[in-house]
Amino acid sequence: MSAADARRRAVLRAIVADYIASQEPVGSKALVERHNLKVSPATVRNDMNVLESEGFIEQTHASSGRIPTEAGYRAFVDALHDVKPLSSAERRAIMTFLDSGVDMEDVLRRSVTLLAQLTNQAAVVQLPTLNVSRVKHCEVVALTPTRLLLVLITDSGRVDQRNVELDAPLDDEGVRVLRTLLNEVLDGKTLKEAAESLAELPTRAPAQIQAAARRATAVLIDTLVATTSDRLLIAGAGNLTLYGAGDLNSVIAALEEQVVVLKLLASAQELEHVSVRIGSENEDEELSRASVVTTAYGAGAEALGGLGVVGPTHMDYPSTIQKVATVASYISRILRGE
Repeated sequence: MSAADARRRAVLRAIVADYIASQEPVGSKALVERHNLKVSPATVRNDMNVLESEGFIEQTHASSGRIPTEAGYRAFVDALHDVKPLSSAERRAIMTFLDSGVDMEDVLRRSVTLLAQLTNQAAVVQLPTLNVSRVKHCEVVALTPTRLLLVLITDSGRVDQRNVELDAPLDDEGVRVLRTLLNEVLDGKTLKEAAESLAELPTRAPAQIQAAARRATAVLIDTLVATTSDRLLIAGAGNLTLYGAGDLNSVIAALEEQVVVLKLLASAQELEHVSVRIGSENEDEELSRASVVTTAYGAGAEALGGLGVVGPTHMDYPSTIQKVATVASYISRILRGE
């Protein structure tokens, strides 16, 4: 890279940084004064003209300074090699807040709330899907002689509960036998993997509990296998109304519908890798005015879900990337029991 090209990249970084901070068009004189560029305003103006011709910045009107384009933001993000780490105090505060969660869903609710507060943007997190999580235990509890509660606990900490209505009373011994049979089928498997064994379970059950086994397996297959859907937690959608630049109403609507965001998070399957999509890089029209920063969390080498933030294209990328990565890292640590 020539000296002139390196200087223009420095000018572009300065323009993006200043615009993120102020949301005001940036002029050459202000750049020289604030960023110690060691060249004259005239040289910076020439560099800005070149950057404009290359599509990295634009001028809103003839007498104004410049603002970054989507291409300018992309070049800025791609050049981020070292993101400033959070302070020790910030990290301790995050870990303390997340570690206070009573179960996995509570940890994720705390995570999404925390991300929204830390970034002043909308935060989203996908709960671990039962197609990925493996069953750790299935508890069977008799609520009444003719009603059972199935409590499914996965290795990701997710807990799902389902009621089962029986045609005839089931005694304590029948509940114990049913619990044993279900755990033999489910232990260590995803529900999708266990579907065939679940379907065959009633034929293996003792005659006195076959009807109850049939009802219980039907509930598990119908509600937890065939129709399992990802669940999304959202916090801070109202933060998007605070940004004056651009119309983010379509983004808020997309968050409310969830389908678009779930598809986006489903693609975040690489642990310790933060993805940044800027404006029209988002495939869905609803997010074409926003930037989305996502990553994955999980236990071991397997991703269990995605999380991230949605905000304006002039978001503070270095800070947002670091905070998303840090929260995901701590979720993974909690999942691993560290």
